[in-house]
Amino acid sequence: MIFGRMTAGAGTRTRSEGDATPQSVASSAELGRRGEDAAAVFVCRKGWRILERNWRYGHVELDLVALDGTELVFVEVKTRTAGGVSSPADGLTPAKRAHVCKAAQAWLSAHDAWDRPCRFDVLCLVHDGTTFNVEHMPDAFRFSDGRRAVDCRNAAWQPW
Repeated sequence: MIFGRMTAGAGTRTRSEGDATPQSVASSAELGRRGEDAAAVFVCRKGWRILERNWRYGHVELDLVALDGTELVFVEVKTRTAGGVSSPADGLTPAKRAHVCKAAQAWLSAHDAWDRPCRFDVLCLVHDGTTFNVEHMPDAFRFSDGRRAVDCRNAAWQPW
């Protein structure tokens, strides 16, 4: 994927220029996998370094964990097809946000990284049959929705 021109919007919207050959998406699992591949390319082109892809711990998962400079970024990737009933952002329910926060806590504990600055970004991808349109929502949510943190080692700067 090659990501091209930028347009104005609430987040960063980017339209991919596409591959040399059109690709059809056979299933939602395949769409999700290809969306995550496109998201990885997108963050790398922003100059971020990917630390983990599809990191799992028990029943929780993080789509991408990346470094934007010195800041850890937990990236949730939501992918849909164009013309669908719902937008990718519709999939970011309160339950899904809580799930991502729990996974981030597990990652921070597993990597003894509680002292690292971090944020939660969302990449919304819409597949139009051959390319992905990407909307980047930086710092899309915080853990401070009244939920208690699982780990007592939280640093003061952390949003949870």
